[in-house]
Amino acid sequence: MSRAHSTSKELQLEASKLAYQILSGFDKSFRRYSRITSGAQERFESCQWQASQQAIKERILTYHHSLSDVVSDIYRYINPAKLSDEFWHKCKQQYSKLLSGHPQFELAETFFNSVIGRIYRHQRIDDALMFVLPSRCYLAGQDREKVVNSFDTTGTVRAMYEDIFAIYRFNVEFENFELDLSNLDTALRQRLNTKQLASVHTVEMLKSVFYRGKAAYLVGRICMPDETLPFVIALQMTDHGMLRTDALLTERAHMSVIFGFARSYFMAQTQHPAELVAFLQELLPHKKHFELYTSLGFYKHGKTVFYRNFLQHLDNSNDAFELAPGIKGLVMAVFHLPSYGVVFKIIRDEFAESKKITREHVIDRYKLVKMSDRVGRMADTHEYINFSFPRDRFDPSLLAHLLETCANSIQLLENEIVIKHMYIERKMTPLNIYLQQEQDDEKAENAIKDLGLCIKQIALANIFPGDMLHKNFGITKTGRVIFYDYDEICFMNERNFRALPKSDDPYALDTLSVGPEDVFPEQFKHFIVGKKQLKDWLQKHHGDLFTPEYWQGAQRKASKHLIHNFTPYPESIRF
Repeated sequence: MSRAHSTSKELQLEASKLAYQILSGFDKSFRRYSRITSGAQERFESCQWQASQQAIKERILTYHHSLSDVVSDIYRYINPAKLSDEFWHKCKQQYSKLLSGHPQFELAETFFNSVIGRIYRHQRIDDALMFVLPSRCYLAGQDREKVVNSFDTTGTVRAMYEDIFAIYRFNVEFENFELDLSNLDTALRQRLNTKQLASVHTVEMLKSVFYRGKAAYLVGRICMPDETLPFVIALQMTDHGMLRTDALLTERAHMSVIFGFARSYFMAQTQHPAELVAFLQELLPHKKHFELYTSLGFYKHGKTVFYRNFLQHLDNSNDAFELAPGIKGLVMAVFHLPSYGVVFKIIRDEFAESKKITREHVIDRYKLVKMSDRVGRMADTHEYINFSFPRDRFDPSLLAHLLETCANSIQLLENEIVIKHMYIERKMTPLNIYLQQEQDDEKAENAIKDLGLCIKQIALANIFPGDMLHKNFGITKTGRVIFYDYDEICFMNERNFRALPKSDDPYALDTLSVGPEDVFPEQFKHFIVGKKQLKDWLQKHHGDLFTPEYWQGAQRKASKHLIHNFTPYPESIRF
């Protein structure tokens, strides 16, 4: 379909048709997404935990399938390579017009970007062709009544709770509803003094119920004249298939962990994601928009919003990109911008001799984590193709290091450095650095205790972490230990946990029959942490990690495909 002799009117008509085709593809994709999400309540109520895990994977993949369908359809009718920039400019203009009043306009912009990215193989990031910048700013609050229920607070606290549960109904019995109401009543009175309680003028709750694993959350806020507090009712399904209220969360720190970057995406049905995210950010102002979109499963749009936020930060900062603190990795080169909260990870061209893996294997491991239940212990990552950085912001030593280790992934332009393939990840303090710097023994011991718990919880999620050197873990500002090195992870049944053979010969292990899948847990004590005091703490709190029996038991549990519930808030606030 040649455009050489097309009139402006013909070009406009063809661009309009294509814009409509792309938007129709997005709408179909969102319907698929919504259908999977809307099934969360039934899966929760009927304790279909395996189906819930499968739904997470299916929902992630549905975007890719929808995108492939649309791009394939485009290629059936036209050859995009022969289309002029003018055509795409008009297509974007027509698409923008179609988005007027669209309830998911921002997600539809990202879908358009994905189509253009696929056609141009991510080699053109141009706001004239795609929505590098949003078509319009969303005014928070304009659709508030579509996402929020408001509850009367003029009566008693108990009456308010009864009103809430009259709206949020489940097709399953509460284990002890009277006790739940009493616990909720007491909890709120303990958090708010009499004056605060009397000043509450509104309780607002998002209409969406947030499902994840064996838990469901009713998310809202308490509105008082001088302050607004989170108001989150955490529900859990018991082993007997009955519902119970587990906690009332009124602190932003506790709510923040629920929406953390190391957990699976929520299943929360909404037709108005921009308004829902705006409400959440009012509750969690330190969370960026892209983090909240991602937590809801809109991870593709999360990537778009991240990029926009990143460009804005570059315009308002002047520090240089440099190597990230910590021991240099054998598989990844990692750098950061000190003033920004993520790290950038590039797969090295060659790995150290000790790493018997390939580049394809590393990419596959990161996909595995994306599809797995991260149980609050494995950092989420976002994959980018042809990501452009300003060349003058790169520290010379960083650029030299990247050209030495990752040259195949680097393209140098006059004013830009293009990374052909990389991952971004939330920035944390590497655990080895934290333990070197922490002078408070109690805090250091707590970090070691949480390290062991982190390893155990990952294993219960059917993942063997593989390389468990403490440099491969980070620690958050709240003291939570998170794993972030995935090149050696595998499923639990892919390893053979054995007792270390006994011999007087220290080199006997080299001569014994040892298979590539054999793992000797007794050796973990020698390399997870280095200093004797750290080893002693790990032995004290998690000595069973050094026994094959523990890992064999974890294997048996994993083989039963049980879904474990790891509560993301402190035990002290549970009822």
